[in-house]
Amino acid sequence: MESHKVELYIYDLSLGMAAHFSPILIGKKIDGIWHTSIVVYNREYFFGSRGVESCNPGSTALGTPKEIKLLGETQIPYSVFIQYLSGLSETNYSGSNYQLLHNNCNNFSQEIAQFLCSANIPKYILDLPNEVLNSSLGPAVPALVAQLEKSARPIAEEQRRFSRENSPDLTKEIEEARYNSFLLEQRRKTLTEKLAKKERKKEKKRRKILKEGGVVPAELEDITMADTAAVNGNPESTLPSEQVLALEEEERKEEEEKKKARDPPIVFKDLIDVKDEFDSLVALIDGKLSPEEQKSTEELQQYMIGDEGSWALSDGFLDYINRLLNDKNLPADVRVKTMNLLAMAALKDDVILVLHQDRKDHVLMNFAYEIDRLSREEQEAVALFMANMFENLSSSEWLLYISEWQYNTQQISNIRVTTKVSVHCLLSDNPILQDRGSAIIYNLAAKEVKTVVFDDIAVEITMALLQYFNQKPSEEQLFRCMKALARFADVSRQEVPQLIQMIGPEPKTFRVAKISLKPVSTSSFTHNYFVSTIKNIL
Repeated sequence: MESHKVELYIYDLSLGMAAHFSPILIGKKIDGIWHTSIVVYNREYFFGSRGVESCNPGSTALGTPKEIKLLGETQIPYSVFIQYLSGLSETNYSGSNYQLLHNNCNNFSQEIAQFLCSANIPKYILDLPNEVLNSSLGPAVPALVAQLEKSARPIAEEQRRFSRENSPDLTKEIEEARYNSFLLEQRRKTLTEKLAKKERKKEKKRRKILKEGGVVPAELEDITMADTAAVNGNPESTLPSEQVLALEEEERKEEEEKKKARDPPIVFKDLIDVKDEFDSLVALIDGKLSPEEQKSTEELQQYMIGDEGSWALSDGFLDYINRLLNDKNLPADVRVKTMNLLAMAALKDDVILVLHQDRKDHVLMNFAYEIDRLSREEQEAVALFMANMFENLSSSEWLLYISEWQYNTQQISNIRVTTKVSVHCLLSDNPILQDRGSAIIYNLAAKEVKTVVFDDIAVEITMALLQYFNQKPSEEQLFRCMKALARFADVSRQEVPQLIQMIGPEPKTFRVAKISLKPVSTSSFTHNYFVSTIKNIL
């Protein structure tokens, strides 16, 4: 999937005056009154008193940002991002919900940064309101900053507001057109650069042949003629369209090869009959729901059986799920059926929009975190949900979010919950949980993650893997776990190899059939250990 840079534009609304006058006015130095925006897909997105808006990067009255900070890259499709943005503009980030000190542009930037690439904006920016409020002039400052905030609006009529009340379809079409234009321009530049590079290589090869006094091979004759014509500016050179088509064909083949080489996730697509599971759920909750919850049941049916998109789910859908999962007055089977249906929903391309409804209350991950207190059937459903989340890139990235929240007395995050579920399942004495736990760990290890997320979890999962090897794993599960172990050793080049050396496993204890494994790149010790272990297994 194509990646896009995610940048944070940082502006000083005071244009330097805050740093100069703040020690006098409030008794402490404040370097700036910060306004931030997110730049991605070649557009600048920000939040203000008029709601969520976008414009060409740097086209507000604030001019050039004081600092541009690269937050990371995103592979979230543009269409998904626009739907997410439209949802925000109607809820927490509508114009009426704008609060200068408590729900402002910086809070919006933080939310978007988390959604796109699990990044955080600088803490000093988010902490600024508290510094201002705790000063002697705290109550007087908002009025001043409110005036300054107007300068963050676009100069020209460039802006687009993200509100479904304000011609949503037209807004989306305009944004799609802008983005498609951007993609075409980027594509043109890329192709031009590749063509130029290819021509330089051909010219270099031709000159080398001529320099060595050799005869130009017949198969290079047309190339050298085209190269010479191109160098001399002859319009009779190879048609650009033909070159572009050839390059596109090369790129397509390269992409296919990459897909073939990439390890597909292990998911469970055919375990649940969605219609039967939904009918069973309805029978269990019949007569026990409020009118709003009955409406949510209908929305769930449209989404899961009617094959409608996530747009069919209202903003209160996660409240409905929360009731089904946490109301102890409902039968335990309700929780099982609900999680099984969500596991099937995890296979849908747009499930990320459902997940991001849960960014505030963390209903799904709080429930999953309690896996060791759930019944066996509930645990199996949670494990199925977690494994199937790896079907799509965006939902698997969601599982790796590192932003923390407090649950009971503990600080947890998506990645911590994912780790706990995978380890618990793998070390269970339940074969179904072991199967799904090994699948989750395999999927974690197979991901191409560009962050340092694995540094925090590699050791914990390695300990679970080494403990699991003391059991008698099946051939398939052993294959998954050894692949994961090699990957974690590659990520954590010191701790994981040391654990393997100290704890084991003893490969001769395994009695399984021949397994085909691809070579892995690890540290010297781990590579040798891995190879010798596999040889003993074979």
